[in-house]
Amino acid sequence: MLKGKHILLGISGGIAAYKAASLASSLVKQHADVHVVMTENATKLISPVVFDSLTGNKTSIDTFDRNYEHKVEHIALATLADLVIVAPATANVIAKFANGLADDMLTTTVLACRCPKICAPAMNTGMYDNPVTQDNIDKLRHYGWEIVEPADGYLACGTSGKGRMPEADQLLEVCLHALRHEHDMEGMKVLVTAGPTREAIDPVRFLTNHSTGKMGYEVAKAATARGAEVTLVSGPVELTPPPYMDVVNVMSARDMFEEVTSRAGEQDIIIKAAAVADYRPADVASDKIKKSGNDDDLTLQLERTDDILAYLGVHKKDGQILCGFSMETKDLLENSRKKLEKKNLDIIAANSLTTEGAGFGVNTNVLTLITKDGQEELPLMSKAEAADRLLDEILKLR
Repeated sequence: MLKGKHILLGISGGIAAYKAASLASSLVKQHADVHVVMTENATKLISPVVFDSLTGNKTSIDTFDRNYEHKVEHIALATLADLVIVAPATANVIAKFANGLADDMLTTTVLACRCPKICAPAMNTGMYDNPVTQDNIDKLRHYGWEIVEPADGYLACGTSGKGRMPEADQLLEVCLHALRHEHDMEGMKVLVTAGPTREAIDPVRFLTNHSTGKMGYEVAKAATARGAEVTLVSGPVELTPPPYMDVVNVMSARDMFEEVTSRAGEQDIIIKAAAVADYRPADVASDKIKKSGNDDDLTLQLERTDDILAYLGVHKKDGQILCGFSMETKDLLENSRKKLEKKNLDIIAANSLTTEGAGFGVNTNVLTLITKDGQEELPLMSKAEAADRLLDEILKLR
């Protein structure tokens, strides 16, 4: 996703410097060209050799190092960089950035950079809360830096509070958001649904399905990266809520119906990727249903849930694009096209559980994008790549 992008990863002397190794690895896996610049203090916490090995580039530490080809190294790195992320950023290095000080390789390089800059503060809670540090962080925001708020938790100093550096996967999302795509959806409002729903049988049991929400979450993240204002309505999943969007958590099909329909009128694009239950128990027991003494079978009376997609199709406003998802085990194209027409959809993303690499719980998918005018079968690709291809087709319809 970051192929051809050059990222400068700055590491200052906080105990969280070890986490930067995971971030460097994650960025490389996204095909980014990663150049690491460390402060002298950071090298006392983690060896530069780690980053040499992970990135394939020599880690920069000393402004006056003569073991480079003949060029002004900090200027060369600054010119090359498409993005700067400093993680961890100590109170000391934040103060230097905020006040234009340049007394080592990291600060001189960053001062020369014209690209977007991200700072992930990590320090003791008292240092973070100190008004001087907060003023310096506000200065960085004023100068265009994006600040990744530290997390609450147990700190290396033995206390608990705000100051932990976020994990590598969260920082990766911030980098992807900054570089993933041009902002061709700027100004658009997009609502995405994701995950399963749960329909209660009694206080203990429920009906659900195998959806993990991965596809819907990737669609929401892709739309956000392209500049859209995104609302993600999510059923119960084991995924980290993505940044830069409004995440609305729901449980049942009825919950999702209410949250989606109450927001639908203001959306430019609605993408229904959730696997919503078609049926729910007609009566929910107030107490746990016990097995009978003679081991008789249990019969559940089911009733239809609210058809969210059908409602949206009937109430679709002029110019609004409505996208559905269809998962089948046979007659994929025929059943999906019927759903497209019956629900008044503009496009439907169809996939089959019988196709290798597609379906629930995997990181890849094989989608066929169907519109009233034709269809396109996409090859096996990551769900993140599939999400971008789906958005490409939706933008064509607009």
